[in-house]
Amino acid sequence: MQLEVGTVLEGKVTGITKFGAFVELPGGKTGMVHISEVAPTFVKEIRDFVQENQVVKVKVLAITEDGKVSLSMKRIEAAAPPKRPSAGRPGGYEWSPRKNDNLSFEEMMNKFKQSSDEKLSDLKKYIDPKRGNVSRRVGTK
Repeated sequence: MQLEVGTVLEGKVTGITKFGAFVELPGGKTGMVHISEVAPTFVKEIRDFVQENQVVKVKVLAITEDGKVSLSMKRIEAAAPPKRPSAGRPGGYEWSPRKNDNLSFEEMMNKFKQSSDEKLSDLKKYIDPKRGNVSRRVGTK
């Protein structure tokens, strides 16, 4: 089988290193998926995304003159239809825009500052009496 850039294939992961995964392609040829091409998010540990002997879909990115094949898994996912986003959030929570999204930047910052000040004030009210009680208990021994 002749490999061409842009071709989408299925292959079996034959080896995993800290910098990528080696995939055996149809026809016995082996290519490598660099760690930056595994997923659309930051990949710190490649084994969180692929395992040895796993069958994966890959896209051929490049073929060098000496026959090395560069592959991508994330560029397949980019072309796939979007999945339901609710599956990734605990409790099925989804972010939804607020009603006041047409505020200016200054208005949003003022609103944030006011909310932050209120939360800080509540926190101080909760913490300060506790500290007073603790220090009195320590002093009475």
